[in-house]
Amino acid sequence: MTTTSERPPARQVSQRVSQSVFDGSRLRVVLLVDVNDGAQQQFLEAYEQLCSHVASVPGHVSEQLCQSIENPSQWLITSEWESAPPFLAWVNSEEHVRMVRPLHGCVRDTRSLRFHVVRETGSEAPGTAPTAQLQASPRIGDGIIRHALTFTVKPGSEEVVAKILADYASPEPRVDDTTRLCRTSLFMHGNRVVRAIEVRGDLLAALRHVARQPQVRAVEEAINPHLEQDRDLDDPDSARVFFTRAGLPAVHHVTTDHGQGAEGERHALYYPARPGEGMRLAELLAQRDEAAAEDPGSPVLRSTIFQRDEIVVRLLDVRGGLDADPARVLGLTDARQVADLTTLLDGEGAVADGVDLRHVVELARMKPITDRCSPEE
Repeated sequence: MTTTSERPPARQVSQRVSQSVFDGSRLRVVLLVDVNDGAQQQFLEAYEQLCSHVASVPGHVSEQLCQSIENPSQWLITSEWESAPPFLAWVNSEEHVRMVRPLHGCVRDTRSLRFHVVRETGSEAPGTAPTAQLQASPRIGDGIIRHALTFTVKPGSEEVVAKILADYASPEPRVDDTTRLCRTSLFMHGNRVVRAIEVRGDLLAALRHVARQPQVRAVEEAINPHLEQDRDLDDPDSARVFFTRAGLPAVHHVTTDHGQGAEGERHALYYPARPGEGMRLAELLAQRDEAAAEDPGSPVLRSTIFQRDEIVVRLLDVRGGLDADPARVLGLTDARQVADLTTLLDGEGAVADGVDLRHVVELARMKPITDRCSPEE
């Protein structure tokens, strides 16, 4: 048993880092489920089938299913993972989309929460070394939740889609007393669309709020014929699968000391990873961002890394534009760093030693469509 007096002194983590999944800490996932009336047995059978598959997923440690003693329709699923990356790789996979489909017919609502383990009391789990896997210190956040959606449109429809996405009335930023939309930024790279949002409060409540706005629904209906992946927003299952596949979680965010309160130009860079290397690429970029945060001369004020499968996107607030200092913008300040990135990038995005890094920036640069900040109340 590890007592408070036996714990080593907490290491001070940089206050610039407000979010990261790459510190090696154990992950606790909490899923709150509201089951349809009379569907408890159906839900239990679907869960048991799902659980037998999850147990074999690399990185999975344990799982518990609990039912409320006050309301039998309320269930709680908790799972523990060796760290965040293996969980994210699984939960964002096509395998996961298929595995959870049987649950959709028997639940009204779900809410997923993910936590790094910071402190622990009681007996140590067999075969684990908790003190080595706990988050060393609390992270310092800024109260903003960052998330993104990505999807592709049919080649040849890019200009039409860009116009549709740019021409709409912004939704009401206030969701409720505790939640508001702060900023929405849309970019395209070829036929890929990325919509990044910043929310203060409850992300799920904000997403539902936006989806209910008639002007947003009109935009979604207008781009439907141009999507490479068909969807029917009137079919809950079709919409759920589409937005599950479109989810592009933020895996790292850093705000530099000189970026506190500073304004910069917003840009996005698209990094296509080689098959199976998306998470490694995102981690490498996160390491470069943390190192760059120590450099007061860096033009990067804020950087958020989004990743799903082989899709990696960096959303940047930059002082002086992307071309002013391409090596620092890319986080590639020596030949070794260029070589490390080369092994993970795919296609024409791959970097070779000695190339003009301005050309690399140009290849990765995403076309801005719209960037809207909500006024502060």
